Amino acid sequence: MASIEELMRGNLLDVFNERDGDRRRAAIARIYAPEVRFSDPDETVVGHQALDAKAQHILDGAPGFVFRPDGPIRVSDDLGYLAWQFGPAGEAVVRGVDIATVADGVITRVYTFLITE
Repeated sequence: MASIEELMRGNLLDVFNERDGDRRRAAIARIYAPEVRFSDPDETVVGHQALDAKAQHILDGAPGFVFRPDGPIRVSDDLGYLAWQFGPAGEAVVRGVDIATVADGVITRVYTFLITE
């Protein structure tokens, strides 16, 4: 069973940073509950297929951009927290935070907050 740290890292790097659809869908099946709910400032999507489409949409809109962790992963009970940045290599155009709930070794809920300064 994956740790919360591994799930949070996978959420960012193996799903939202993965441009190969087959590898991303395999990671989604491994990391999330079937009815996972993902919410960001734009919308809430539910389920593996919708999450895959959401990740693809983000990546399609930002060719050449990559997600990178922006600090340590923090864990409290069944919650994971990971700050991130998104932009061309070495540059942060967007910063944000993912907070996820975990049950039975998979992510059940993800909340994404964008950080504006």
